[in-house]
Amino acid sequence: MAMAGKAREAGVPLMKLVRLRGLPILQQLHLEERLLRTSSDNWCLINDGTSSAAIVMGLSGKLSELIEVKPVLRDHIPIIRRFTGGGTVVVDHGTIFVTLICNKDAVPHVQPFPRSIMSWSGQLYSEVFEGHADFRLRENDYVFGDRKFGGNAQSITKHRWVHHTSFLWDYEGKNMAYLKLPAKAPKYRLTRDHMDFVCRMKEYLPRSEFIERTIKAIETQFSVKSISMESIDVPSVSEYVHTTRLLTEQEIREACTLQS
Repeated sequence: MAMAGKAREAGVPLMKLVRLRGLPILQQLHLEERLLRTSSDNWCLINDGTSSAAIVMGLSGKLSELIEVKPVLRDHIPIIRRFTGGGTVVVDHGTIFVTLICNKDAVPHVQPFPRSIMSWSGQLYSEVFEGHADFRLRENDYVFGDRKFGGNAQSITKHRWVHHTSFLWDYEGKNMAYLKLPAKAPKYRLTRDHMDFVCRMKEYLPRSEFIERTIKAIETQFSVKSISMESIDVPSVSEYVHTTRLLTEQEIREACTLQS
């Protein structure tokens, strides 16, 4: 509490940092949603990989239009519909997740609107990648040159917002075959398939260095306090109804029928 007081006295907002390793992505998304809706603190969650492969869809995405359903059923890949918008991504142990949850007045000049938040986040990550690659924010994606390595999604409430990113530090090429070319692809993608459209961050900087540089960039705008997941004081899963959920096999099979 003393640190929080000093941060406020100095006019710098406090941000609680939770570093995770291999937390299943469904658990991470449930935690994010609880923190957004039931906490009044600013948070940064960094999850270094998830325990096993999964497909994560945006809140309004249509399964039959975004995913090759037959191979997903064949390989028993779980599909999660998250509480935020954005596109569809395959995640696994090679994905690094960074989530920023902020009160709307926590960051000067950032308005609680998607474009303002994206612009701010693009500037934040330009510090992270400075001197390492041709980093840019293009149509809500993080890219090196014209190849995507980070996909973003957001949710904005009356007083707070969340901005979360799946960073492709590495990926398995075969997993990209689960994704269809979306009808609303960004213009810079042209008609490139997934393998030509995305790239691996590991070709540009080490995994641990990316995480440390991200924390340092956040420390330029917040007073950062590291805490453990166990010490987070928010309602438990049993006390909070989540929007994020695992799709049932029946829902996936119905989408498979639409594709047939």
